[in-house]
Amino acid sequence: MEALSLLVHGFAVLLTWKILALMLLGLVLGIFVGVLPGLGGPNGVAILLPLTFSMDPTSAIVMLSSIYWGALFGGAITSILFNIPGEAWSVATTFDGYPMAQQGRAAEALTAAFTSSFIGSLVAVMLITFLAPSIASFALRFGPPEFFAVYLLNFCSFVGLGREDKHKTVISMALGLLISGIGMDTVSGTLRMTFGSSDLLRGINFLVAVIGLFGISEILLTMEERLALRGHAAAISPRVVLRVWRDLPKYSATLLRSSAIGCWLGITPGGAIAASFMGYNLAKRFSKDKDSFGKGRIEGVFAPETAAHASGTAALLPMLALGIPGSGTAAILLGGLMVWGLNPGPLLFVEQKDFVWGLIASMYLGNIVGLVLVLSTVPIFAAILRVPFAAVAPMIVVSCAIGAYAIQNAMFDIWLMLGFGVVGYVFKKIGIPLAPLTLALVLGSRAEDAFRLAMIGSGGNVGVFWSNGLVGSITTLAILLLFWSPIEKAVSRIGLLLRQQPERA
Repeated sequence: MEALSLLVHGFAVLLTWKILALMLLGLVLGIFVGVLPGLGGPNGVAILLPLTFSMDPTSAIVMLSSIYWGALFGGAITSILFNIPGEAWSVATTFDGYPMAQQGRAAEALTAAFTSSFIGSLVAVMLITFLAPSIASFALRFGPPEFFAVYLLNFCSFVGLGREDKHKTVISMALGLLISGIGMDTVSGTLRMTFGSSDLLRGINFLVAVIGLFGISEILLTMEERLALRGHAAAISPRVVLRVWRDLPKYSATLLRSSAIGCWLGITPGGAIAASFMGYNLAKRFSKDKDSFGKGRIEGVFAPETAAHASGTAALLPMLALGIPGSGTAAILLGGLMVWGLNPGPLLFVEQKDFVWGLIASMYLGNIVGLVLVLSTVPIFAAILRVPFAAVAPMIVVSCAIGAYAIQNAMFDIWLMLGFGVVGYVFKKIGIPLAPLTLALVLGSRAEDAFRLAMIGSGGNVGVFWSNGLVGSITTLAILLLFWSPIEKAVSRIGLLLRQQPERA
């Protein structure tokens, strides 16, 4: 009851014309930066952060967080319409969202993406509201062994639960792990695989690789098919939105499971990207029709979007309660708090009630307003499909190049983007999945750092990954998922033999 009264106080702080106007402006800007490949929420928040330094902390954080909510919604738009992830965590959305757009179901896919984004964020905000103290204390238990166990769980689930050929998945993931090691070693400070190039000192940026692997490769494939239009015009009407909402109870298990995964990986933090992939893989695993995934299954849009946005929102909890950013955007917001003279931690909830609960209230209202805003603009974005691809392709290439350049203001990144585009094109032609490569790219360096720090702390004893119940359970689950296929086959054979014995008797 105390949380509810504090939340009501937060809405009283929030509901002023000034803050509401800043929220709406932030949402519009967020949707815009979410649509642009390579820009995304973290970069958009970073670029606009200096504009808020003259504002009071509550107004500033509401505007910046609204940019984040808008980017969460907007990242799915180009993923579904053009197979180009506007955000890194939107990669998994392309697996079924883009095929739905090709089938003339763009409006349905976009509605599903926006609705699941809202649901995932809402669950995470409710978690922040009611379970903040206990979750904050739980997050303190995570060290390098626990972090590595979470990353290992993601890698193993991809190999064990994926429907693609295991050797192709391993090849793709191994290449991603290799590329993630390029640059300066963050533990020892030595240079690895830079080949004397100063441009490679900072490593390969994940978003540059994603833009090339998915965006440029898709352009190359389409050019090979003589610039055929890859999408179809969608008839947009409130009936489509209501039909998707009416079917939500059918996917309640997927939505709840993905929300739980997202909240877990946001708080620990495993990250929105890992959450989206894991949410998609588990939805596919528990589905009765596994083969329909990747061919335009709406559940394949619900799962990654719900998990990603639950994770992205839940990542703000350790930032506020402990001063530990759970995501890139949370790290930027943490810097803003320092500039405004606020010290994140447990005392923040006591000394700055107006700020904290005004922010939490803005999460509720921002998600509601954001959902209405993006749903009302669905016809605008869906209309892009009516433009001939020959006219759209140059704009997509330019947009990808601008996005790749804007990440680090480096011309070298544009050449990298084109190189990854060729790699993506070749992989698509020979049937090697891109998802394991992208997952390894973003988590590879983090997993390596966590593993090496755990080994240094334990003196090289691998038993550190079973040193307590938390890390031991995660590590054991990861190993079980890695060998899930042979385990499942063995269990099936044993069950078959047990059924045959009474028949013979």
